[in-house]
Amino acid sequence: MTSCGAAAPAPPEIPEAPAATEPPAATEPAIAPQEFSSPTLPPTSTEVPSFSTPAAPTISPIQTETALPTLDLPTELANPPALLAWDGEPTYPGDSQPGFAFRVQYDPELWGVTTDNFGFPALAHRGIPDCQIVPFVGRGLPASVTVDHDFRRIDGVEYEVNTAYLNGVPQFVTYLGGDFNIYTGFEVSFKEQADLCIADAEAVLGTLTSIPISQATPIP
Repeated sequence: MTSCGAAAPAPPEIPEAPAATEPPAATEPAIAPQEFSSPTLPPTSTEVPSFSTPAAPTISPIQTETALPTLDLPTELANPPALLAWDGEPTYPGDSQPGFAFRVQYDPELWGVTTDNFGFPALAHRGIPDCQIVPFVGRGLPASVTVDHDFRRIDGVEYEVNTAYLNGVPQFVTYLGGDFNIYTGFEVSFKEQADLCIADAEAVLGTLTSIPISQATPIP
């Protein structure tokens, strides 16, 4: 057959499969995996931590009222007059005329002129412990104290009467009054037999009048 015709055509070449290529490189830089480290724990300790304990507050004991000493009273007179005079300077000199003193009269069998535990002149009751009359000028009071205000005429003398209460119990009574020459104040205090103390004190305060200071009886 090779001698009778043309040569047979060569078989077609089968193209080779293209070699596998790697994908194109990423345009963004590769991110390295992040490394994590375990937190370092403090070593286990069996010791209990110590804390500074604040000092306990100092609590003062409840203040109890200290009993004041009994006032010294003058010896009763053998044959006392019915009334004796107790004179003094008005406690409100700005509202009084210069040159005048107050005078009240008291039964010497019931009262005695003395000084209180603070050194001020006082009339002390002979039969009622801690019942006394002292000159008074207005002052502040604790919030726990309530005061009843009143205006009364006591044997012809006009008084502003103020009764102080603590927990509903009367503690003392103040009297503010005078005449055209003086304006003065008194405090009546007590621990017991309040009604009797007040009644006897008002018998004294009802005699209030003013006198020239030159006629005032010196306080012993």
